[in-house]
Amino acid sequence: MPSMEITNEKCNLTQGIIWRKLLYFFFPIAGGMLFQQLYNAVDAVIVGKFVGTGALAAVGGSPAVILNLTIGFFIGLSSGATVVISQYFGAGDRENVSKAVHTAIAFSVAAGAALTAFGLLIAPWALRAVRTPEDIMGSALQYLRIFFVGTIPLLVFDMGSGILRAVGDSKSPLYYLIFCCISNIVLDLLFVVGFKWSVAGAAWATVIALVLSAALIVRKLCRAREAYRLDFREVRIHPAQLRHMLHIGIPAGIQSATYGLSNLIIQTAVNDLGTSYVAAWTLTSKLDGVFWSISNSFGVAIMAFVGQNFGSGKYDRMRKSVWVCLGIALCFTVTISALILLFGKYCFRIFVDDATVIRLAVQILGYFVPFYCVWTFIEILSNSLRGAGDAIRPMVITLVGICGLRVLWVLFIVPAWNTITGISLCYPFTWFVTAVVFIVYYLRSNWLDRCITRVGEGQ
Repeated sequence: MPSMEITNEKCNLTQGIIWRKLLYFFFPIAGGMLFQQLYNAVDAVIVGKFVGTGALAAVGGSPAVILNLTIGFFIGLSSGATVVISQYFGAGDRENVSKAVHTAIAFSVAAGAALTAFGLLIAPWALRAVRTPEDIMGSALQYLRIFFVGTIPLLVFDMGSGILRAVGDSKSPLYYLIFCCISNIVLDLLFVVGFKWSVAGAAWATVIALVLSAALIVRKLCRAREAYRLDFREVRIHPAQLRHMLHIGIPAGIQSATYGLSNLIIQTAVNDLGTSYVAAWTLTSKLDGVFWSISNSFGVAIMAFVGQNFGSGKYDRMRKSVWVCLGIALCFTVTISALILLFGKYCFRIFVDDATVIRLAVQILGYFVPFYCVWTFIEILSNSLRGAGDAIRPMVITLVGICGLRVLWVLFIVPAWNTITGISLCYPFTWFVTAVVFIVYYLRSNWLDRCITRVGEGQ
């Protein structure tokens, strides 16, 4: 096997004190995801303040859930590239690192183009299917169609960020997101407040920010001096690397898409309650997104950490890192939960002045926030398993435990309990069930032996 030496010690996650390496790697990822949440929230703040509650619902209600469903599948696929590249990088396999990088970029461009065409075609049908309120249908359709124009740069940036994190560079994506966040804020103010473009202005501001972020990440990869350097002349699909990525990425993509589908079904139930409830649900997601950014960051960090150590054969270090990461993540979760519960209602006033919407949003938070700790077990354990190449079984556990149970809840519980309380409580219930199954599977099954055997067989 062609080998290489990891020349940047900071990128090497196979050596050093585990908690220190994890935090050093985690903080830039968390910063990047928080900035990503920020420039999504900027749309909501400016639209909510300068256009109105209906526009806020149009930007963050049904369109957001539809985008999570469609784009989420391809974002999940990119995690396959992160795992594969981190394993090759940890094993010192220069040739396969290069092939995997060029395959990943080629795939993201092709997938982005297909998703743009598909999204523009299905947008009206999708909004009607989830029973989007008629008073926001026009604005929601406009926002959704414009956003789909930016799917190529979105997927390229996400794939490029995954490549950099796989080789231990979590800072560069952060820097680019900060720049793009500032650009998005300026463009939002210009398009929405200055030019009075309303929802369309917020959508175009986001698309332009995505183009800037993609350009910066590609420039970074083209200037790299190690095996993950991007050369446009070499961008093509390498079948062996693509199969390896899809083996891990397809289950993650299906899992992500099914999350989106279950949330879409829940959004439909919320839509039936009226525009104020849709706006409150949207508002909650903006503050709720702070926790998900931190949680997802720990998931990305442990996936790359496990991937490099698995690739280098350091299984004891890999296992220890999972428990260290879980302990740190739980500490962060408790802190964030307390802050959201204490200051959530004051934060909502940044977005809207509607007292009814704020009251409903605070009520919804009360059903989610106290149970964030339960979700932390799912995030850390599922991504740890994926980092070692065990992708199928975590997908099945999640599909049944979270997505399947949510659908059943909406079908059988919500009709008899058709309130925001009845809809919201499906989340903590499904988290508890799935967390228990993941803990048992991680501790009692022979998942690591299967992953080692699969690598030995050359899959």
